[in-house]
Amino acid sequence: MNLPNKLTILRVILIPVFIIFLTKEYYYISGILFVAASITDALDGYLARKYNLITDFGKIIDPLADKLLITSALICLVQLGSIAGWLAIVILAREFVITSLRSVAAREGIIIVAERSGKIKTVLQMLALSVIMLRNWPFSIFTDLPIGDYLLWLAVGMTLYSGIEYIIKNKTLLLPKNSSIKNSPIFSTIAKGKLNIGRLLIYNYCIKKR
Repeated sequence: MNLPNKLTILRVILIPVFIIFLTKEYYYISGILFVAASITDALDGYLARKYNLITDFGKIIDPLADKLLITSALICLVQLGSIAGWLAIVILAREFVITSLRSVAAREGIIIVAERSGKIKTVLQMLALSVIMLRNWPFSIFTDLPIGDYLLWLAVGMTLYSGIEYIIKNKTLLLPKNSSIKNSPIFSTIAKGKLNIGRLLIYNYCIKKR
C-alpha cells in the first residue's frame, strides 16, 4: 500500500476517535483531530498526483473517507446544537444526489470528473466545521463574531452551487435514452452551463404542437 492510501486509511481511523471526543463535548480535541484528518485529505491527493500513485483503491476510499468525515461532524454538531439541522440536510442532500448521479454515469460508462466548485466546497466545509469545533479559534482572538457560522453559510452556498453545476452539466443522464429533448440543440447549451430561456420556450411550444 502506497503512502497516499496509508494517509487515507489514517483519516478513516481518526473518524471514530474524533466522534467519541466530539460527542463528549471535548471540542478543542475533536477540532484538532478534525483538522489533522482534513490535512491528510489534502496531502494524500497531492502526493498521489505528484508521484503518480493514483490507484483504484484510492479512487474509491478517498472520497468515501471525506464524506464519512464531514457527515460525522455535521450529525454530531447538530446533535450538540452547534449548527442548525437544515444546514446539515442541505449539505448531505447534495452529496446523496451527486453520488447517485455518479452511479448512473458509471453504469453508462461515463466518469464524472470533480469540478473546481466541488473541491472549493469541500475545503469550505472542512474549514467551517474546524472553526466551529475550535469554538471560533483563531478568530476569537480578534473578534466576537461567529466566523465559523459565516463560513458554514458560505460553504452551504457553494454546496448548492456545485450541486446545480454537476446536475446541469450531466442532466442528459437523467433523461431516457430516446428522449427527443435529450437530443435537442437546447441541451448543447445546458451541458455547457448556459441556458437560453427564449430557445427553451420556443422548443417547448413546438413539442406541445406536435
